[in-house]
Amino acid sequence: MKQSCVAFIPARSGSKRIPDKNVKKLGNHPILAYTIQAALESHVFDAVICATDSQTYASIATYYGAEAPFLRSVEISGDKSSDIEWVEWMLVKLSEIGRDYEFFSILRPTNPFRSASTIKRAWLAFSSDSKADSLRAVEKCKQHPGKMWQIDGNRMNPIMACKIGSVPWHSSQYQNLPEFYAQNASLEIAKASVVLDHNSISGDQIVPFITSGFEGFDINMFEDWLLAEQLLAHEKAKLPEISLPPYEN
Repeated sequence: MKQSCVAFIPARSGSKRIPDKNVKKLGNHPILAYTIQAALESHVFDAVICATDSQTYASIATYYGAEAPFLRSVEISGDKSSDIEWVEWMLVKLSEIGRDYEFFSILRPTNPFRSASTIKRAWLAFSSDSKADSLRAVEKCKQHPGKMWQIDGNRMNPIMACKIGSVPWHSSQYQNLPEFYAQNASLEIAKASVVLDHNSISGDQIVPFITSGFEGFDINMFEDWLLAEQLLAHEKAKLPEISLPPYEN
């Protein structure tokens, strides 16, 4: 029997560092459109749903082929709202109208360079592991945690007080340190049951999905946006191709 999976694209409207970044135009289209296109083109999902609190964002999402059957409430759309709050809400709301899914994926629109092939690769890795609760995209960290510090008054201490022989990690070459990975904005896939039955967004058995190149690129700060534009201008990265005319208000 075919396994059912829904893609959730979270696009709240309250971004402060880059106002309206989820629908800001990159190239010819709002950035949200590229994640929708990649999700649809992957043919992994039974539904692609934009989880937004904005009717304007919802209109943009539906223009590009996603659904927006419900608007998120203010209570689960703040800058400190956790993923599990809105994911659980979406799964329950969908179930109430007879739409139950075995799996869900979170595809953040702030990653415009994620492709359909990335999604297909991740789904194959996740669905091939029957014991997995979830899969999460990660990349080798650029800032090693062994070189991070916590400040207490006018003193500081290393977050990880480890050593290689007698040499502290913070004084060691990056190449000598153990490999660590940081999660990125590419994607997450999980069983719906880990949310509905166990109040967790990922469960205990988490499959690593190691991204390469710009698959995990995330636009959080203004300088990230400038870098994305430069990558496109110099053809170092590629956006999913969209055949529709650009959305107009």
